[in-house]
Amino acid sequence: MNLPVDRDYVIDVHVGDPDLLCLLRGNIAEYSAEAIVNAANSYLAPGAGVCGAIHNAGGPAIAAECRQIFEERGSVPPGQAVATTAGLLKAKYVIHTVGPVWSGGSSGESSLLADCYRNSILLADDLGLHSIAFPAISTGVFGYPMEKAATVAIRTVVDHLPAAKNVTFVSLILFDRSSLDAFAKVALSLHQLGRIPETSIGVINA
Repeated sequence: MNLPVDRDYVIDVHVGDPDLLCLLRGNIAEYSAEAIVNAANSYLAPGAGVCGAIHNAGGPAIAAECRQIFEERGSVPPGQAVATTAGLLKAKYVIHTVGPVWSGGSSGESSLLADCYRNSILLADDLGLHSIAFPAISTGVFGYPMEKAATVAIRTVVDHLPAAKNVTFVSLILFDRSSLDAFAKVALSLHQLGRIPETSIGVINA
């Protein structure tokens, strides 16, 4: 399958019935899901990139709950996840997970990144939610290579979504076209290798 070059598109990975993983371009702070995931720092402090966009759009209530969690529990280790209010966002919750900093790939980064996705899905499931949206965790200032991050993200979701009791719909929201193309190519490659289920491309009309 070839990716469209002149129109936006979505990639659907049919994990099961009714489990679905969707890859698309967008601003996660504006996306409608019951939980959206923030690529947080260990101190749960507002930052730049995805973190800044979520805090700015959601208002001060998110940061207030983050401060309370930090005061009660201390810093959040990489791979772990905590939930707060979504403030003014469309979501019900923001799930904050701390991705690994890329150090060449030999320091357990892939396991920690997989934990981010797995623990966020588990937390959303425990909250009784049906949908969760992720950014491309760790691919910004933390420096995780995009294609390597895509492989971990897609395979982890496909492996763990069927075990969820409540969550049935996972979205990966990529900020720009180059990121979407990178994730899409990985998804199609994994499908061709038989490592993920049925995968399709849907074109969004301009």
